[in-house]
Parts: sequence; structure tokens; C-alpha cells
Amino acid sequence: MQPQVLAGKVGVVFGVANKRSIAWAIAQAWAAAGARLVFNYQGERLKENVEELVGEFGQSTALYPCDVSSDSDIAAFFEKLRGETDRLDLMLHSVAFAPKEALEGDFVSTTREAFRTAHDISAYSLVALAREAAPLMTNGGSILAMTYYGAEKVVPHYNVMGVAKASLEASTRYLAYDLGPKKIRVNCISAGPVNTLAARGISGFMAMMKHYQERAPLKRSCDPAELGATGVFLASDGGAAITGQVIYVDGGYQIMGM
Repeated sequence: MQPQVLAGKVGVVFGVANKRSIAWAIAQAWAAAGARLVFNYQGERLKENVEELVGEFGQSTALYPCDVSSDSDIAAFFEKLRGETDRLDLMLHSVAFAPKEALEGDFVSTTREAFRTAHDISAYSLVALAREAAPLMTNGGSILAMTYYGAEKVVPHYNVMGVAKASLEASTRYLAYDLGPKKIRVNCISAGPVNTLAARGISGFMAMMKHYQERAPLKRSCDPAELGATGVFLASDGGAAITGQVIYVDGGYQIMGM
């Protein structure tokens, strides 16, 4: 039983799609560490999945619709959230999307619309959500976003998502600067490949997993529970002086040159 380092904290989690979601791994770890959580779901299609999962935390766990590409949806979500709690301590942004055709073929073929969509949902949404969350973080807080090494170096077929993740990481730094005086910390976890629904949409994903097993110092990527543990650390007082950073949880792959 891990210590309740987040006891009394209230968090909001964006991006749970199913039990394999990285967002779910971090949410479970936050809950085990004592946090009370509120969830979003993206559209009716995913509502049942998320409802079933959060049922594990008891009937009182709140769940509201929120399409992060809609300012009115975000405003409505936070209006409902204020009905649940007068303060917020934690926020997880685990949301990314690019049209499937943009994750195949060449980056140079990316359409204007695919580029816009990827950046709107994968990067700008962090800004829009942080803007609503910050006024509720009256005692300071921790905002976490999920990124990937394809933001920093070319990963074939990751394409426009890598460019959007680079935007997300830069947004994290600028938000950290803006929100620092309010004692709100903003960080990214850069996860190695994890077998999620989203990852399986990337062409050549299984070859990527094998590459990590061959090249990473720890001879593997990471597992969801390890991402959860890192999420707890960054949300807790242990991470109190860490902001604007990208923390790599990837078996050490990021340090390798060849």
C-alpha cells in the first residue's frame, strides 16, 4: 500500500479512453495516493468505457462530457466541476489526435486541416484547460501533460503528431512561466512506447517496441504503472521545485546517440 502523498487533493483527468490509456494508469496511481478525481469523456461513444472504469472508485466519482476542441464544452465542464469542488490541485492532460492519414506516409504530405487539427487538440487544448483550471488552484497545483520523444527527434510515421508534441512541450514551458507565481507547476512526462489504443494507430508501432528493447539502456520501454508512479511524484510535494520540464520515462532511450 503506497503512502497517501496526495491525501486531500482534488484532481481532474482528461483523456481516459479505456483501461489501457496512460491517463487511466496515472488516474489509478493518483487515486491510490489519496486524490479525489473528476473525469471527462470525449463523446457518447466513450462514455460507457470511462463510466465503467471510474466506477472502480465508487459511485461518487464525477464524470462529465468535454470535447477539448470546443471552448464552450470546456467552459461547461469547469462550470460543473465548480459544482463539485471549490478548489483544484491536480490536472492531467492526456489528449492527442491527428487524422489517421496524417500518421501514414510522409510528413511533407500533411494537409493544412490535419496540421490544424493535430495542434488544436494535442497542444492548444492544454492552454485552454490550464486557463480554466488555474483560478481553482488557489493553493498552487500541478498540471501534467503527456508527450513523446517524437517531439524532439524524427520518428518515422509519427509525422504531424511529433510537431504537435513539440508545440505541447513549448506550451508547457510558457505556461510554467505564467503560472509559476501562483505556485502552479506544469510538466510533461515523455513516455516510451506503451501498447495503447492510440499507439496502435501509428504505423510500425511493434517495430518501435522491438527497437527500444534493443537500444534502450534498460532494454525496454516503460509500463503504465511506472508512468503512474512518476505522475504521483510530479503531483506531490516531492516535485515541488520541478516545473517546465520534460521527464523521460522511457528506459533511458532518450540519452542514446546510436
